[in-house]
Amino acid sequence: MEEGLKESRSAPRQSPRRLVLTRLLRNKAAMTSLALIVFLLVVAAAAPVVSPYSYEEMDREHKLEAPTWKHLMGTDFLGRDLLSRMIYGARISLSVAVVSTLLSLVLGTAYGAFSGYVGGKTDNFLMRIVDVVYSFPDLLLIILINVSINREWLQGILEGTGMSFLERWLNADNLALLLALSLVSWVYVARLIRGEVLRLREETYVEAARSLGMGHGRVVFRHILPNTWGPLIVTLTFRIPVVILAESTLSFIGLGIQPPKSSWGTLASDGWTAMQFNPHIIFFPSLAIFLTMLAFNFLGDGLRDAMAPERRS
Repeated sequence: MEEGLKESRSAPRQSPRRLVLTRLLRNKAAMTSLALIVFLLVVAAAAPVVSPYSYEEMDREHKLEAPTWKHLMGTDFLGRDLLSRMIYGARISLSVAVVSTLLSLVLGTAYGAFSGYVGGKTDNFLMRIVDVVYSFPDLLLIILINVSINREWLQGILEGTGMSFLERWLNADNLALLLALSLVSWVYVARLIRGEVLRLREETYVEAARSLGMGHGRVVFRHILPNTWGPLIVTLTFRIPVVILAESTLSFIGLGIQPPKSSWGTLASDGWTAMQFNPHIIFFPSLAIFLTMLAFNFLGDGLRDAMAPERRS
């Protein structure tokens, strides 16, 4: 027994980051999901290179064609290759989901950190605002914000930036949808960060930093927020599939991405009317949405278990 104790004491201790990485690598479902997500991101980024056709190119002689060697996922009403539109749709669906989630993380982190660190009446007032926003149904609030945003004003901002490359995937309608999704998702992050800050601000090292005369901003950015990265990363992986589903739902009912641009939601909407006789048009976009959401959820579960293994039960 003494030899076993000596060996355990002499064994090198792994850093917390390495322990998290080791646990994550052992989770086969999470690693498979991560590989799928990376594959989708690479394909979406390289859409002009990997897609066999342009998303606008029409083959009028092969309208509503079932999957063949020429068109692996078939064609739509106008003879456009469904695989190419799926690849370009992945670019828009994933980019809108990731960017809007990152914006909501920044806004929610700033709001929740300020509310939790200040505390008192200010915290109560700010969190009542969060409760009011949280009480609205997400989809209804996204629709209200989306339709109330001035498209001409947004288009003027885009033209004023001088970044013409953004027009390849971002226009006024897409930007309005992105802002609407961000302005709804931030409340979940704000509540999470506020709770973490309330807990962390009472830690010994935070009190020691204050006693040494360190300013409030430095305490927050150097000692509190770095310790919230774990929950933030897990939240990111869980919020992205929610945003993908919201964007797909809005595009499905005609309030999201507008033609000729395509997202998985618009493709599913196109296939809805032909579902009985041409099910391939709605099957492949729906499958892409399902697999992507499943992958992000499995990855989020794996990250949560790796960072807090005691919660597995």
